[in-house]
Amino acid sequence: MQQQLLLKQTETTSSLCDPEMSLVCLSDFEAYAKEHLPKTTWDYYAAGADECCTRDDNLMAYKRIRLRPRMLRDVSVTDTRATIQGMEISFPIGIAPTAFHCMAWHDGEMSTARAAESMNTCYIASTYATCSLEEISAAAPNGFRWFQLYVYRNRKFSEQLVHRVEAHGFKAIVLTVDVPYTGKRRNDIRNNFKLPPHLKAKNLDGLFEDHTEAEVYGVPANSLDPSICWKDIYWLQSLTRLPIIIKGILTKEDAELAVEHGVQGIIVSNHGGRQLDGGPATAVEISPRSTGTLFSFPSFRMIPEIKLSTISEFGHLRWKINISRKKRTFWTNLDLIEKHCNQGK
Repeated sequence: MQQQLLLKQTETTSSLCDPEMSLVCLSDFEAYAKEHLPKTTWDYYAAGADECCTRDDNLMAYKRIRLRPRMLRDVSVTDTRATIQGMEISFPIGIAPTAFHCMAWHDGEMSTARAAESMNTCYIASTYATCSLEEISAAAPNGFRWFQLYVYRNRKFSEQLVHRVEAHGFKAIVLTVDVPYTGKRRNDIRNNFKLPPHLKAKNLDGLFEDHTEAEVYGVPANSLDPSICWKDIYWLQSLTRLPIIIKGILTKEDAELAVEHGVQGIIVSNHGGRQLDGGPATAVEISPRSTGTLFSFPSFRMIPEIKLSTISEFGHLRWKINISRKKRTFWTNLDLIEKHCNQGK
């Protein structure tokens, strides 16, 4: 009997030491990554802009939210399926656009795409992926994919990306609008962050060969076009028939402008606090007496004729909230309870 108890205790201890058995929540994965990744890599993934106030506020805002559980509601049959932009997914969690996955895993974004395909959910591939969009498509040919786009000073670069995206089965363009200039991430500056020599931003491979500027995040410094404005939505619409989702909206006024310019969606996002420090946390507070009024920012009140269904965000993760207006679907990366959310870094 003593031998049996000792054997059982040994098995239990062994399972606790097994990394795959001990990673049971997102915080576990975060702690494991911090311990095992090179410091420069971890600092890049965890970075916020300047003093990281907005990044940290993102965490605290969601910790302050409390649920209002209702009982005796018959939950014997549940269904986690959701629909985004007309596509049904198996559960309301997707993968937000994040860069340089190969710094953490050799297969990088190809593995991410396979995981999303196997779970039947949406993956938004980043322009700054360390696998090309062609490799991502080939790795998960039946996956549901969107592509996150930046606008460069040389607009031909962005145009080429749009045409490649259309040709390889991506279902929407996610235009990031909150990076006219790259945020000041102090740890990256201290570490003199550069991609490891064996990696590159493959979607941009060969586009900047004639540039001699210092490299920042895999491309020459000041490559992004700071002149981008609302009229450029029409330029992008002229290039593609794909739905256009705008990522980086933080005010009611800009949400209304997005509607006026005919985009198919918005993502309310502060870029995980990595771009402009001092902006609002992307958190939603729902009044207990309300069925969907948005109170997250003083200037972002309920937009007429837009109905909200809310979901949830946690930690550094960037999630989404579904907002429908007539036949359009508007997304935010905030949510609390109901439709869809996207996991970021």
